[in-house]
Amino acid sequence: MMEVKQDWQKRYQISSKKQESKLIVCLTGELGLKNLSSFTDDIKSLFREQKIRSMDIDFSGVTYLDSAAALAIIQIQKAATAEIIDCSLINLNDETKGIFSVIYEKALTQAPFKDKETREGLVTQIGGASINILQDVVNFITFAGELLSALAYTLLHPKTLRTKDVLFYMKRAGVDGLPIVGLISMLIGLILAFMSYLQLRSVGANIYVPSLVSFAMVKELGPLMTAILVAGRSGSAFAAEIGTMVVNEEVDALSTMGFDPVRFLAVPKVLAAVIVVPVLTLYADFFGIIGGLIVGVTGLDLTANTYILQSLKTIKVFDVVTSLIKAAVFALIIAGIGCQRGFQVRSGAQDVGKYTTSAVVAAIFLIVVADSIFAIMFYYLR
Repeated sequence: MMEVKQDWQKRYQISSKKQESKLIVCLTGELGLKNLSSFTDDIKSLFREQKIRSMDIDFSGVTYLDSAAALAIIQIQKAATAEIIDCSLINLNDETKGIFSVIYEKALTQAPFKDKETREGLVTQIGGASINILQDVVNFITFAGELLSALAYTLLHPKTLRTKDVLFYMKRAGVDGLPIVGLISMLIGLILAFMSYLQLRSVGANIYVPSLVSFAMVKELGPLMTAILVAGRSGSAFAAEIGTMVVNEEVDALSTMGFDPVRFLAVPKVLAAVIVVPVLTLYADFFGIIGGLIVGVTGLDLTANTYILQSLKTIKVFDVVTSLIKAAVFALIIAGIGCQRGFQVRSGAQDVGKYTTSAVVAAIFLIVVADSIFAIMFYYLR
């Protein structure tokens, strides 16, 4: 009994002959990805239409075979086994054997490494988020210990400090940030003075506008706004720079050469931030008061002399010192978080973007938390 199936558009030919309970399938032509679907259906239909116990697939006439077709043949073997049919491949040349050798058969039955996505309940999501936050806190505390150790080593061995890098980051975080810090602080002073005037004019207390603006800028808005701006400008830059070095394996190279990555990369950034952020805070305080002065002179019928005297009466040395202390702590938080997030990057540009964003968000959150603690602590100290 002979059965022949032809389809010249498929560029292959299948002939089959049945010997008692055994089916022999002879393949000729090209078997590839383009005709894979019809080719598979044709062979499966052969052994399913006829009652057989074994089947041989002859490759002597095959002129072309790619890995997709080889995978399909293996799947046909497994389908035949499921039908209790013994399927064998015969007359394989060296090239065809080479194609079959690249197929990893166990992958066809091996369970996937990642389970199918399932919907998690609210409690599970809250638990997972809590674990992630806890792990993040542990990582930050660990890095803080490494950073403090590196800072202590640098203080004991000043010659190991990369002074040029400290100056470079002081310029980037401080000098380059002067225009934006000054502009935003002046605008905040303008807005604060104008809104204060709208509230105080009803009771004829315009004279207290300078006191309110200067006190708010020196005590809270100056250090807080400066820290947020530095976090957006420099904290993100620190994270992106170190993260890119991790991706390019430059950090691994430093470790291989015997350098401590935290001491080599993080310490100059932290020291530069701690030096320049208090200076930027004084700069922001000054421009905030100047912004209030513009409103006071142009809209409140106050002289420049009166405005300055009222401001000086309000500002105390204690207020300026506490403002600088807060600015230094904020700088330590910004630089520390930026460097820590940078070292957490593992692979790809996507990770760099993820941890850069995380550095800014985490730094701003911790700045607000630290500011709340300082507000309560300085109130009782005073």
